[in-house]
Amino acid sequence: MTFATIMACLGVGRSNANLLGVVGDAARIFGARVIGVAARQASGHFVHARAGGPLEPPEHDWRKFRDLAAAAEAEFRAALGGLARSDWRETLTAGPVYDYIANEARSADLVISATEGEGGFFFPSHEAGVGDLLMRLGRPVLAVPPHLSKLEVKEALVCWKDTREARRAVADALPALKAAKRATVIEVVNATELDRARRRLADLADWLAIHEVTATCTAEVGDGAEAQTLAAIAKDLKADIIVAGAFGHSRLREWAFGGVTRDLLLRADCCVLASH
Repeated sequence: MTFATIMACLGVGRSNANLLGVVGDAARIFGARVIGVAARQASGHFVHARAGGPLEPPEHDWRKFRDLAAAAEAEFRAALGGLARSDWRETLTAGPVYDYIANEARSADLVISATEGEGGFFFPSHEAGVGDLLMRLGRPVLAVPPHLSKLEVKEALVCWKDTREARRAVADALPALKAAKRATVIEVVNATELDRARRRLADLADWLAIHEVTATCTAEVGDGAEAQTLAAIAKDLKADIIVAGAFGHSRLREWAFGGVTRDLLLRADCCVLASH
């Protein structure tokens, strides 16, 4: 398994320079082709293209979007011009942007998207934020903090729980874990769970070894503030990338995930590779 194709979700009407720096590094690390995607949901009311036909955004929205998308494409091609394999897709949609990107993600092994901190975990409704994408894509998402412009995978931290989401995340992250020089797996538990957690982690270490990943797997006793514990461990390890399962069951814009997932995505100083 590898990340043979990466899809980069670019914003329109704003700079994507930092995100594209990470995308370029990821493409080089994994030897991947890159598909750039710019999409936006039209505002206001829509008109029918023809009687009984699909809803279409109005012409003035199309003109504005084409200008903004052309600028995003130029930025994409300038940043990734050294890559032999790249492609570009864009659309202005009457429906949610995450639906369009979810359909396009059939072409990708990994989707890379920016986060924008506390205020922008969910982008405005005309775009798709990391929360929308994680819930819809069926692909791992690499969430990039706004300040980050480079990607390294020397030090990987895996946030483990014995859940479907965590198992999915670790399997999806195998290319990154193989590329890392060191992988550390941490499960945060209460004291009564330590023995069971160690047995689970021993199984996980064996599974990772079969897939040529040597990992240090440790159970840590937490005080209830799991996200803070994991963030402190990531800082101590100088982690380049955090792997985590994304837990959530609804698409409420103000709260879509469990607190740990949301805090990691919002506050991590490094990239977070998450799966749902």
